[in-house]
Amino acid sequence: MLNRLKKELNDIQIQPPLNISAGPKNDNLYEWEALLIGPEDTPYHSGVFYLDIYIPQDYPIKPPNIIFKTKIFHPNINSAGHICLDILKNQWSPSLTISKLLLSICSLLNDPNIDDPLVPDIAKLYNENKEEYINTAKTWTTLYAC
Repeated sequence: MLNRLKKELNDIQIQPPLNISAGPKNDNLYEWEALLIGPEDTPYHSGVFYLDIYIPQDYPIKPPNIIFKTKIFHPNINSAGHICLDILKNQWSPSLTISKLLLSICSLLNDPNIDDPLVPDIAKLYNENKEEYINTAKTWTTLYAC
């Protein structure tokens, strides 16, 4: 497992995904931090979002736990920073990497899964008044992610 984590770290440092950086906290390969720049054409555009990544001892059999440290207004991310994303739960596969997970989180920012919300009130707003949802998400991005 340590060899896999070292390889993933090397890969992400040599070829980081667009607008993403990640690496261990204090040289601890089981605790990483990531920085994600909000994708274009989203209310999160240009926001700087920090995430903590906790890697279990039985990784890659079990998925890492990824938590947003930066506040974000999103139907699949709650106020504690927990993320509702199928590949972090029941659709996890050992073939996935931390880099791929971070790219999937970027995709989630671009395309929320309102059919499986972690915050139903935000999903409801998204469905009923998308303009207000977008404005609120932009405001939160300006307040907390800049």
